[in-house]
This record gives sequence, structure tokens and C-alpha cells, in this order.
Amino acid sequence: MKNLYFYLLTVVILFLAMQIFLAIANKLNITDKPGGHSSHNYTTIRGGGIVWWLSGVIYSLLYLPGSIYFLIAITLISGISFWDDVSSLPRTIRIIIHFLTISILFYSLGIFQILPGSIIIIAYVFFVGILNAYNFMDGINGINGLYSLAVLIALQYVNYKIIAFTQPDFINFAELACVVFLFFNYRKQARCFAGDVGSMAVSFWIVTLLLQLMLKTQSIIWILFLTVYGVDSVFTILHRLYLRQNIFEAHHMHFYQVLTNERGISQLKVSAGYALAQLAICMIITTLYSCSPPIAETAGVGMLVLCSLAYLLKFT
Repeated sequence: MKNLYFYLLTVVILFLAMQIFLAIANKLNITDKPGGHSSHNYTTIRGGGIVWWLSGVIYSLLYLPGSIYFLIAITLISGISFWDDVSSLPRTIRIIIHFLTISILFYSLGIFQILPGSIIIIAYVFFVGILNAYNFMDGINGINGLYSLAVLIALQYVNYKIIAFTQPDFINFAELACVVFLFFNYRKQARCFAGDVGSMAVSFWIVTLLLQLMLKTQSIIWILFLTVYGVDSVFTILHRLYLRQNIFEAHHMHFYQVLTNERGISQLKVSAGYALAQLAICMIITTLYSCSPPIAETAGVGMLVLCSLAYLLKFT
């Protein structure tokens, strides 16, 4: 669906839904207090990322029955994550649901028929890891919304200009949710935070798109569309392991947290920097891939090295 008026109607629906949610959440005290892995110093509403689930539902209902597995999976992971936002759940239950959600995704894409068992096990750990890394990266205003929008824009560019791998609206509806969420979140004092429901919903949506693209091109190079988040997450985990810390506990050691908390850089600037850096990497990879996939793969390794070196600035 490429009707501009329909997209505008969807934005209006999402915007009104957000206003209603904020009013309800305020009355029910669904809030995020200072501390943990976030870098804010004021209490605000948690769970505003439910807008991604709602946008996913609207898309799925328009494209039934082909979207039924996506609808089930995003509802499952969003539901358990929202529950965790409202009342903390045991980590074991969350992980079980994450693996179940990825199982539904793998089944819908035929992964179980394509890949050998050993690779599937690695894929489970890898993609569940992405979901949780995305969640822990959501600690400052605008970072998940802007970063996700940058990745989605790059994926849509690939979809239109390089190779058609998915229904364009599947990306468009995720982008619309990003725009609406950023209206409430990308400001000096955010009206709401994404919460686990937002981080999990949008990361699952992006993982689904990346898997579709990797299967279509038979290349894993597209995972570099998450380079910036990946480097920050992996190296922060290694740093914490080196310090013998519990990596499952909240902390303030991500690079973006150091930039905002210790260097005093505006959260909005840091979020924009992360998004622009990832968009630049995506565009370089896409441009080189259209010319020569092997060159793109070599350049991708080089960019991973550069991002890794950039992370070391955290210690200066």
C-alpha cells in the first residue's frame, strides 16, 4: 500500500493510541525510575515502545494470512516484555519466550529445512543475543528510535534499489512507528521510554527483515547493519567479564553511557551520532555490495575493526 493518505491515517491512529497509553500508564504508575542501565535522572512513563507492536498488528491485519506468523511472534514477545515492564519477571521465563519467538520466525522462513542443526543452534544464540543487546542499548533518549529508523531506511533502500526481499509496507509500518515514538521520546525530557516491550518488538522486527534479506541473497554481510550496536554490546560485555562483573545486572558502562554521563555530551547528540554512524556504514556496505559482494565483505571487516578501535576511546 503506497497511498500517502493511508500512511497519514496510520500515523494518526498510532499517535492517538500513544496519547491514550500515556494517560493509562500514568494512572497505573507504569514508570521508569532513575538508575539501572539508563542514563536519565527523572521518572517517566515506561512502555511507550508498545507503538511498534500496534503498528505490527495493523500491518499484519492488512496482509493476512501471509503475516500470521509475524503477528503471533511479535505479540508473544511484546506481551511478555510489557508484562516485565509492569511487573518484573524471572529471567528464565523471558529467555524461554525469546527462544520460542525465534522458533516461530525460523519456522515461518523455513530455516529448519534449510540449515543443519549445528548452524541452527548457533543462530538461536546469535539472534536471541541481538534481541537482548538491543534492549540494553536503550538507555538514553532517542537512541533506539533513531538507530532503528536508520537501519530500516537502509533496508528499504536495499529492498528498492538492490534486491526485493520483502513487502515494502513491512518496512514502512516499522518506520512509521519509529517516527511516532520519536515524537514522544526524542526530546530533552522524554514523555516516555520504550521499555522492554519497545526494544524487543522493534529488534524482533529488524531481525526478521535481516533474516529475510540474508536468505534472499545467501549472504550474512547484512548483519553489519547492526555494527554500531554490536560493537558496543560485545565489547562492553567483554569489559565487564574482565572486571568480573555479573553481565546480567544493570550498569552504566556502555560507550554511549560514558559519553553522556562522564563526558557530559547531550543524550540527543549521542543518539543522533549512533544513528548517523550506522546509516553511513549501511550505505557503504550497500554501495560496495552492488558493485562487488567480496569487496563489500572485506570492507565490512575493516569497518568492524574501525568501530572496535573507536570503542577504545572509552578508556581514554
